[in-house]
Amino acid sequence: MYGEKALLHEIEQCRLLMMDLASQTSLSSHHVIEASTKLDYLLNEYDKYKKQ
Repeated sequence: MYGEKALLHEIEQCRLLMMDLASQTSLSSHHVIEASTKLDYLLNEYDKYKKQ
């Protein structure tokens, strides 16, 4: 389980990675999609955390 600060940090790192990958390849790149999926997961975890 993440703490709020750790979760927000991981969300930001994942977002930056996704943006970097998208700028180097394309939005439909397998790596961009993987990063986006991970970011979605992290954002959902943050939402659950905030609703506790």
